[in-house]
Amino acid sequence: MKRNKWILAGVSLMLAGSLAACSSSESNTEVSSSNTNSEKTKLVYWTIDRHDSDFIEQKISEYEGLNPNIEIEMKVMAENYTQSVDIAFSSMQAPDILRVDTYNVPTWVKRGYLESFDSYISPEMKSRFENVLINEKNTVDGKIYSLPNIGQFWRLIYNVDLFEKAGITEPPTTLAEMVEDAKKITEAGKDIGAYGFAGNFKSTSGFERIAYPITTLSKTKGTEGFDFQTGQFDFSVYKEVAEALRQIKVDGSMMPGSESLDIDPLRAQFAQGKIGMYFNHSVEPTVYKTQFPTEIRWAAAIPPTIDGEQKGVSQVIAGSYLAMSKDSKHKEEAWKFIEWMYSDDVQIAYQEAGYGVSVIPSVATVAKAPDIAGIENFLPTKLDGIYPATPMVISEGRLEGLKKVDVFNRYIFGGGDLDKELQDLNTRYNAALEKAKAAGDTDIEAQPDFDAGSLQGSLAK
Repeated sequence: MKRNKWILAGVSLMLAGSLAACSSSESNTEVSSSNTNSEKTKLVYWTIDRHDSDFIEQKISEYEGLNPNIEIEMKVMAENYTQSVDIAFSSMQAPDILRVDTYNVPTWVKRGYLESFDSYISPEMKSRFENVLINEKNTVDGKIYSLPNIGQFWRLIYNVDLFEKAGITEPPTTLAEMVEDAKKITEAGKDIGAYGFAGNFKSTSGFERIAYPITTLSKTKGTEGFDFQTGQFDFSVYKEVAEALRQIKVDGSMMPGSESLDIDPLRAQFAQGKIGMYFNHSVEPTVYKTQFPTEIRWAAAIPPTIDGEQKGVSQVIAGSYLAMSKDSKHKEEAWKFIEWMYSDDVQIAYQEAGYGVSVIPSVATVAKAPDIAGIENFLPTKLDGIYPATPMVISEGRLEGLKKVDVFNRYIFGGGDLDKELQDLNTRYNAALEKAKAAGDTDIEAQPDFDAGSLQGSLAK
């Protein structure tokens, strides 16, 4: 059994050489060192996930014990994963099994990297996932290329001590309450340098970590600025959230420097009791158990909505996990391992060990909550749901001008004419959408009858 964890600093000729050295095409089948000199089938498995590598290694060992003729070599790629995959396939050195990001599925299918599961998956297995399969996340042109496993369940995370100090008894349920609570906490926390609100706005997803859960739970037409009913981008859905965050900034309730704050420095400040509220997902309990141990009392709540009405569901970011290489010379063996990794037994153990919250119905209904303080606030509720995929339009240089996150950040921290900015965003993103459609990179069409309210209860009652 071999284990090899890589840290990739860049894509270079050295990388190409190292890929060649561990080519799956050269080493997929090798002679065992045992006295019987029996042959083993070697599968190469690439992943970008480091947080669960110990668990995966343990499961690989179990699988090899059950299948003595199989050897699995896992490589953990820290950086430039997408570029590494491109190089591997172009040089005929691709792994047999690879971790695939949700938004890479259509692109990698188009490039001929991925093998469809359709010829391998049993009807019974397919039925376990039928309610969580999403076009352009798991399927392309009706064929399955990856299945989901866990999801990001978004919550408002808040400091109970600061709430009590400010005389606040419950987390906010509306944007107006969130703005007011941030002001109260900042006033009450002056003596310790605490602020009511913070966001990791340095991240490309910083603004949308706040906007996604609020708007999807508030409204019923779409997510990520994409209106499923019209099949067009309409960023006016974010207007109220942007205005509320701008007001928090103007009030002085936003932690100074939030515009350049990344998620780990934010967590460190929260653990020290300096932040009243922020938004993030179901990884946080593990973070505060292992990475940023804290003595503060903290909790998490269903996100507030624009007006207090919960017309939709809070978007659960879920999608892809494992995929099979189209170039693999051992597809049957690779599929057997993939099938085993997706089994209820493995996925239940994955959740119960605290590595994520499952979106697989057969797992979610029986898996116990891991022994991690606070995780109970992130388990699926009837107000959590998985939305259809939105089309990717910013790749290949299709989008002209600033990305949405840059536009919203500029408004939150500097002000301006938001209506004008929204109109410009809609124009530019819909122009990019037309280019993506013309290139055949998306087939997402309007769904006039789409109603996110119908997603309530789809993951939990």
